[in-house]
Amino acid sequence: MEIIRERSYAFGVSVTLASGRQSNTYFNMKPTMLHPEGAFLSAALLLDEISKLDADYVGGLELGAVPIAAAVTARSFALGHPLPALIMRKKAKDHGTRQRLEGLTADESLEGKRIVVVEDVTTSGGSALQAVEAVREMGGKVEHVVTVLDREEGATEALKEHGIALISIFQQTDFTG
Repeated sequence: MEIIRERSYAFGVSVTLASGRQSNTYFNMKPTMLHPEGAFLSAALLLDEISKLDADYVGGLELGAVPIAAAVTARSFALGHPLPALIMRKKAKDHGTRQRLEGLTADESLEGKRIVVVEDVTTSGGSALQAVEAVREMGGKVEHVVTVLDREEGATEALKEHGIALISIFQQTDFTG
């Protein structure tokens, strides 16, 4: 929490969030997630939650979920319970294999697999739902999103409408009181 407070939390700055909403509270988790200790501790906390969910894969939407998924999969291997990672693109590549999802070989499939979507910051749930859509298009199942921080601005309700539970390590009110 202290690393997030020091590296990723700003108050009093007017910003436009990915959801399109305006806020004077901002969390840019990349300085935390790309910091050695921040990545290690975040992955440990996330993996503690993910390990309770019987997942086959962990993954999320580019760009915010890339360092998270990478740290979680590396930590899972180190602990002896490897959990492969996936990255969902916002739109399919327009070159090469034209894939929307990265992390599978040509002979692998998500059909019937359980995927836990991870995020750095969750506001309205829109980014998580984009990742869920990509997974479900390929036959995968998503029932949980695990986020480092929930801004508490409607994601829980939005995800619930799609049969998905949101699990958060921290909430915005942990920082704002």
